Amino acid sequence: MADSSFDIVSKVDHQEADNALNQARKEIEQRYDFKGTGASISWSGEQIVIVANSEERVNAVLDVFQSKLIKRGISLKSLESGEPVASGKEYRLTSSLKDGISSENAKKIGKIIRDEGPKGVKSQIQGDELRVQSKSRDDLQAVIALLKSSDLDIDLQFINYR
Repeated sequence: MADSSFDIVSKVDHQEADNALNQARKEIEQRYDFKGTGASISWSGEQIVIVANSEERVNAVLDVFQSKLIKRGISLKSLESGEPVASGKEYRLTSSLKDGISSENAKKIGKIIRDEGPKGVKSQIQGDELRVQSKSRDDLQAVIALLKSSDLDIDLQFINYR
């Protein structure tokens, strides 16, 4: 009997992230508490740049953006934000969306599968994703449940289940 397998990936739907950013921008333009603060949010290449006249306003804009990401089904684990930096009279905060599984995290996931997962389950790193194989589909389901319950700092999706 052939092995069953699935892939573990960490991908962000960039269209949904763009929609969330546009919704946040519209809300910031219309909200009364942001009037006259110079608050804005925009893409700068792959980075998300938030600008406002105070550190509190920058964090408030980030909060609005995070709520839009959640509504769009994007995990906050995939958003990486820096600290607000003052430049002149404005504060800037740059954020980015993490895509792919780093080799360090892939090794950590592989170790969790080896140590706590069912016997006979093999995992191998393939670029920025992981392939998990087993003869038993029940073992694969157990691995998915194990990884969902473990506290990892990245957002995981399970694809190509066959």
